[in-house]
Formats: sequence, C-alpha cells, structure tokens
Amino acid sequence: MAEQLTFPAASAALLEPHLPPTPAHDDARSAAPSRPFVTLTFATSLDSTLSLAPGVRTRLSGPGSKAMTHYLRSRHAAILVGVSTVLADDPALNCRIAGAEARQPRPVVVDPHLRWTPRRGDKVFEVCREAAGLAPFVLAGVDAAEMAPGSVRLLEEHGGKYIRVRHARSGADGRMRFDWPDVLAALSAEGLSSVMVEGGAQVINSLLDPACHVLVDSVIVTIAPTWLGQGGVVVSPDRVRDDQGRPAPAARLSRVSWHPFGEDVVLCGKLHG
Repeated sequence: MAEQLTFPAASAALLEPHLPPTPAHDDARSAAPSRPFVTLTFATSLDSTLSLAPGVRTRLSGPGSKAMTHYLRSRHAAILVGVSTVLADDPALNCRIAGAEARQPRPVVVDPHLRWTPRRGDKVFEVCREAAGLAPFVLAGVDAAEMAPGSVRLLEEHGGKYIRVRHARSGADGRMRFDWPDVLAALSAEGLSSVMVEGGAQVINSLLDPACHVLVDSVIVTIAPTWLGQGGVVVSPDRVRDDQGRPAPAARLSRVSWHPFGEDVVLCGKLHG
C-alpha cells in the first residue's frame, strides 16, 4: 500500500474558504444543490505547462503541495479527469491522507469515445481492491450497445460504471465534447455534491472559457519553480475578443490568496463573484 500523507491543520485552515462546505455548514447549499461544488485545481510550471509533452508524465508538485492535493481530494465527493490523463498516467485517483480512508472520492473519467480500455491491473482498480479507493464512473457519449461487455463487467465488479451523457457536440478535431452543465447534471444525479477537476489541459482550458466561469466555485493552482520549455502541454484558454474585436483577457481571478508549500506556491481564487 502506498505511503500515507499528512497535511498540517494550520495549512488546511488556509484553504478552507476555497473548499466545499462540510455537511454541518452547508446552509447556503442546503439539501438539493442545483449542481456540484466545482474546484478547478492543477499543478503547473512557471511557463503555464502541465507536462513536457503530450502523453509524458511530468512530476511538478513537491512533497508539501502533493500532500495538499490529497487533502483537497479528501474534501470532495469526486475527482474528475479527462481520458488523456488516464491513458498517459495510469493514475490511482484516490486519497492518501492519513485518516481519510472512509472519505475516498469517486473517480470520474470523461471519455466520450471510450478511448480507455479498463484493465484489472490499472492502478485505479488495484487501490479499489485494497479498499484504498473507489472504482471510476466513466462518462461516455455512446450507447450501451457500443460498450465492450468485458469493460462493463470489470467496472461493475469493482463498483464503478459507465454513465451515458446524451448531449454531445462535435469539436474542431471531430471528437465529441460534453457541455459542462450536462457533465455536472450527470454527477448530481449520482449524488455527488462536489467535484475536484484535475485535468488534463483540454478539460482545464474548457472550464476557463468565459461561458463556464459561473460553474467554477474555486480555483487552486500549484506553481512549481521550474520552466518546462516549449512543446509542452499548456494551460491557455482560447483567445477572447471584446465587442470591437480587440484581444481581451480570457479570465482573471479575484479574492486571491497565495500560500507557500515547500518550494511551491499555491494560488487560490475565484473566477466570478
């Protein structure tokens, strides 16, 4: 079993204004929230790069900010990643904070075309069998008849499943794209009250589109003191223009706070309000 991590209570208190409310303090979002609380979080280099190249696993977070990420996972009902992250990293998508075993988040994989073929040896299933994580829910854009029976059985055996998201549109590359309101509605229907969106770049950039800012409740970014160089996978939303056609900022955070964790700096803020 992987090493258990610890995160100081004093550090956790710094992040509290940016986290989903606990059930005991959920007055503003009582009983039936219209959608899950959404936290957008990722680690980046000084040149806004997530990895050295597409498909290349790149470690950016130091020990302190890594423990912070697992603490954040303990405070959310779900972790959401795009299928490219699963294919590149084979992530466990669990929480390793000591004492949080009973608060494992549900992994959610956005995979419209079913590019991922689940295998018993995938880390996400290994930790599930060790009672150290949950099996994923896979958001698909195809009918049940197009899903491989072996993959369906493997997911269901571990407590996961495919979820059909019926409204999909075609992107510029010809692949299906889900609209975020439909994704969040699917999670809400499963009783998931909060979701931590971790990547990859396409997923992150889509939430940074101005049309989606109202859906994001919190942004938490780990900034590592390194430059990865050109050719990497970059966080940079599409160009925005004003009414006169002039370039304009795509997004800006407000209510910002900065917190050092080891050699990394963590930036917290809001996209709206």
